[in-house]
Formats: sequence, C-alpha cells, structure tokens
Amino acid sequence: MRPPPERPEGIGSPFRSVGAFHEAFGLPVRREPTAHIPAEEALLRQALLDEEVDELRVAVGERDVVGIADALADIVYIACGTAHAYGIDLDAVVAEVHRSNMTKLGADGRPLYRADGKVLKGPCYEPPRVAAVLGLGEGGLA
Repeated sequence: MRPPPERPEGIGSPFRSVGAFHEAFGLPVRREPTAHIPAEEALLRQALLDEEVDELRVAVGERDVVGIADALADIVYIACGTAHAYGIDLDAVVAEVHRSNMTKLGADGRPLYRADGKVLKGPCYEPPRVAAVLGLGEGGLA
C-alpha cells in the first residue's frame, strides 16, 4: 500500500480551509452568527448537504470505500461552508460539542450504549453550551 500524498501546505482545520475557499470564490463568509440568510442561499446549502448524504448512502450500499471517503469529505466541506454562510465558528462549536460528549460516560467512567450501539448520555452529562460559544443569549436567536 502506497503512503498517502502529503497534505498541501496550510491545510489544517477543515473549517478554516473551507473559509479560504469561500473567500477565493466569492462565497459567503459571515463573521457574526445569524439565522437570517437569504432563503435561496439556505435552500442551496440544504440541497448540497442532501445531495452528498445521498451519495454516501449509495457508496455505503455499494461497499465503495473510496466513494464513502469522498462523500464524507464532501459532507464535511459543505457543512463547513454552511457554517460560514451562517457566521458560525464551527471549530469552536465542534470543540464544545466534543467537551459535552465526553461527559456522557457513566458514573463508573464507562460508556453506556443503546441496543443499536448509539452512545447514551450518562448521569454526568452536560449539554453543549452552543449559544455561549456563539456569543448569543440563552435562546440562541440572532
């Protein structure tokens, strides 16, 4: 198996990389969180995500690992672009959701699972403070 190619210089956070793409191509990069973007822009972002999730579904059904990887990367790329369109610092939000998810462990420090394998919230679970991360009030409306 060949080693993977080296990553291009400057590639780190997908969110920051996608921001550079948006700026280079004149796509939206809002600096403040808002739910108020043009309707056609919101619909486009949703359609792009739906398209990539459909591609993932097909690749999974075909057991095509290259297709799965490509679809997942496209989902991340579009999710990051959607965050830029809404002025959401996705790096900060993901960090907060990760912090919250790590509190799902049970009292004994072990994970709790639902029958299908989903990780459940343990007794020490703390919900993510997304509104605070975004600098918004409790309601999270902007």
